[in-house]
Amino acid sequence: MRNLDTSPSTRPVPARYRRRPAVVLAVVAGALAFSLVVLLAMAVAVSRAATVDGPGGAGRLLGTAAVGAALGRDEATGEAGGVVPPGTSPFDEDVPAVSGLDPRLLDALQRATTDATAADVVVVVNGGWRSAAYQEQLLDDAVVRYGSRTEAARWVATPETSAHVHGDAVDVGSWDATSWLSGNGAAYGLCQIYENESWHYELRPEAADQGCPPMFRDPTEDPRMNP
Repeated sequence: MRNLDTSPSTRPVPARYRRRPAVVLAVVAGALAFSLVVLLAMAVAVSRAATVDGPGGAGRLLGTAAVGAALGRDEATGEAGGVVPPGTSPFDEDVPAVSGLDPRLLDALQRATTDATAADVVVVVNGGWRSAAYQEQLLDDAVVRYGSRTEAARWVATPETSAHVHGDAVDVGSWDATSWLSGNGAAYGLCQIYENESWHYELRPEAADQGCPPMFRDPTEDPRMNP
């Protein structure tokens, strides 16, 4: 005759079933730990994406609020894309056109500015790093101004070839500053590159010992403009 008692069994639960909750908790804890590691890795990757590196290799880490701007800087316009506010100093590193310069170029420019200031010469930045979008805008404006792309090329490079887009060139003012740099810039590795642009300077470290290289008549003679 079968036992019809429907009350819960009083038989002991096998040990393998008693261990299951502990195993589940361990699996959950492991999954949470793995997720945390992934999130930390993503945070590091975003921080690295927000680091602006120049050819010198010295990165300047931007704040988290600027991550989006750093990732989209090629398309940036206005001041974020390299437009320079009037009276900008080489020491105004809160201005993207200045902070985006190659660290070695910026260091040389700041050292030269310090010495120029001691000689009562005011150095301002009229152009520095530029986004590709801003450089394209300048080129389009030059085509309108000079009447053709060929003539515009004597003054404005394409986004693909411009040293400004790579942070490797700075345009300085005032006229006193360009005159001072013409005579003293080589000592800092700062060289005028084009005869028709007395304001355009790039870093040539060897110039401190060997002097600046011969200038091109204008950018159309520069091999870098015709890769």
